[in-house]
Amino acid sequence: MTWLVNGEAIHRDSLGTEQLIAPGQLNLMTAGLGVSHSEEATGQYEGALQGIQMWIAQPDVTRQLAPAFEHHHDLPRIEMSGADVTVLIGEWMGVQSAARHDTELVGAELELRGPLLVPLRRDFEYCVIVLEGSLLVDGDVLEPGELGYLNPGYEEIAIDVVEESRAMLLGGVPFESEILMWWNFVARSRSEIDEAFRAWHEDEGRFGTVASSLTRIDTPAPFWQLE
Repeated sequence: MTWLVNGEAIHRDSLGTEQLIAPGQLNLMTAGLGVSHSEEATGQYEGALQGIQMWIAQPDVTRQLAPAFEHHHDLPRIEMSGADVTVLIGEWMGVQSAARHDTELVGAELELRGPLLVPLRRDFEYCVIVLEGSLLVDGDVLEPGELGYLNPGYEEIAIDVVEESRAMLLGGVPFESEILMWWNFVARSRSEIDEAFRAWHEDEGRFGTVASSLTRIDTPAPFWQLE
């Protein structure tokens, strides 16, 4: 899930997608059994590029299915006292994004001018990531690039603004199974990662081909294969 704050970029992937993304728009690429992609300069925009990219673990029922891509240029917004909220994915305060989601979750951008009491679901775990400004969340100051984590059980959380801020609110039902990540592979076991690495390293076709001038990236074997 890619969300830009400043700038623009071109997304290309092995599905044949070529999509410009700009602030206020959402790119959502679903890996499934395997996908490859690039994110490149447009050749026209000059300036800062700032944003956040979030990886969403897929459940067993969809993680071995075909890859997919979708782009959303018009996302629902909620105007509140002290904040404007854009719902990127999932549902928040009765407002639903059209973006695909394979589990119960929420992703929202908060543009904060003043204090905000944020309603939460007790069965979700949450985090707040500050992109700009400074926030006080549950008594802790969060600066840009920092993540504040909330265990399940909260019904609401008070966010106070140290200075005008932009932040991400992310939440969802915790996974019961362990999730492993190595390089660009997300799996449930080392054997699954070993197989994905082999398929990528041997370029056997599982991850497709991207119509890009960028060099294909390779990587050494997982560290446990070298032990």
